[in-house]
Amino acid sequence: MSLALRTTIAPDTPATVGRKPRRASSPPVTTVLDLALLLVAFTVAHVLRFPSELSRGSVDAGWVEFVVAPAIVVVWMTLLSLFRTRDPRITGVGGDEYRRLLTASLLTGAAVAVIAYGTNVDIARGYVAIAFPLGLLFLAIGRKALRTALVRRRARGERLQEVLLVGDADDVRYVGRRIAATPTAGYRVCAVVTDCAPTGAELDLDGAVVPVVGGIDDVLDLARTQGVSAVVVAGAVRGGHERLRRLGWQLEEHGVELVVSSPLADIAAGRVHERPVDGLPLMHVETPDYRRRIGKRALDVLGAGLGLLLLAPVFAVIALVIRADDHGPVFFRQTRVGRGGQEFSILKFRTMCTDAEARVAALDQANEGSGPLFKMKDDPRVTRVGSFLRRTSLDELPQLWNVLTGSMSLVGPRPALPREVALYEDFADRRLLVTPGITGLWQVSGRSDLDWVDGVRLDLHYVENWSFAHDVVILARTIPSVLRSRGAY
Repeated sequence: MSLALRTTIAPDTPATVGRKPRRASSPPVTTVLDLALLLVAFTVAHVLRFPSELSRGSVDAGWVEFVVAPAIVVVWMTLLSLFRTRDPRITGVGGDEYRRLLTASLLTGAAVAVIAYGTNVDIARGYVAIAFPLGLLFLAIGRKALRTALVRRRARGERLQEVLLVGDADDVRYVGRRIAATPTAGYRVCAVVTDCAPTGAELDLDGAVVPVVGGIDDVLDLARTQGVSAVVVAGAVRGGHERLRRLGWQLEEHGVELVVSSPLADIAAGRVHERPVDGLPLMHVETPDYRRRIGKRALDVLGAGLGLLLLAPVFAVIALVIRADDHGPVFFRQTRVGRGGQEFSILKFRTMCTDAEARVAALDQANEGSGPLFKMKDDPRVTRVGSFLRRTSLDELPQLWNVLTGSMSLVGPRPALPREVALYEDFADRRLLVTPGITGLWQVSGRSDLDWVDGVRLDLHYVENWSFAHDVVILARTIPSVLRSRGAY
């Protein structure tokens, strides 16, 4: 995912003298929801901590907590605002919203502890142990619900921020297509400004056709006339840093944001650290670590071992059904290429007829896959049982044995065929720097519906930006992806 940097205007510039900078207001629904969830959390904590006293109707039952709770909620709500957890610029995408939510909540707990100690207020520890974790959990669930609703609306083309895309033709196409492919980010390109195409021309950005409305010299006037809320600069612009700096000042005067796309692509934010040098924000990109990770391997062994043990009855049933269907072998073995280019034998439940490999050449004209991939939605080689196993991804369960023996991982790039590796170009072989996985970004992003280029890009993103937490997230996303059966054929 491309990194985007919003410009900040120095406080002593002429553009800001005598005028307050415009800030996006917090959505009222988020504020109301936060308040309601915190009140519910503290109410539940009171009921759970003082059940017997409340049942007797005692007025002394947790009266200190009853009085203090509203003050704690006010402090919590204030810190949520101070940490800008409801800022429209961060809500709905990325993890910054949740990090700020966690920071504000932890600081609330610390502040309450210090104040209670300093004022000698005796708050029941059991009450605090219930209220704070429950409040944080409710807040996170509430934000997730709001984010889900927002993502759905943005996917329908609603609640999108109209932007003007500026830059050279190649940069504009790349950034524009990524924006069009990710409506959940909240942007919609309404027009393009470039010197590399005539005014009136049209550019296809992943199915979204947008007009070229002028050249670089006309950016300021076009931003006003087009009525956009932001100008996205893709790559370098003629005039360099000084022109970009002045453009930010000029746009700020008209309430238009300046968003600058980084030339770096598919670099996770966690690998990028800003290092200011005399006012210039240099981005330091950490070198990826491709070594075998002890934590990852431990998760693989534990997960695969438990999976094989608990799913043994399922294995037996599937084996009997496959055998009864056409009396052929239960398992299918195929040579794949793993870490470091080492070949291994992948194990799957057989889903095709026994002569499937020999019939590939005859079906070549019907190939619906891109690049070196062979894919058919209605492949005549797939058996009746195999069709069900593919839709439910049950055919991949035997790969747990590959994980246990170390040739595969629970999460990783898609295990490639030798014929695919032979056609690798433009650094695609970097997928082989890590162990392939049963699931991965390709699995949770569309599987067979993805074209070759997108599949390679997702695998390279995983390789370059691996983290243990990322693996856990992918594993969690795999379950709903399998249930939806999207791209499973």
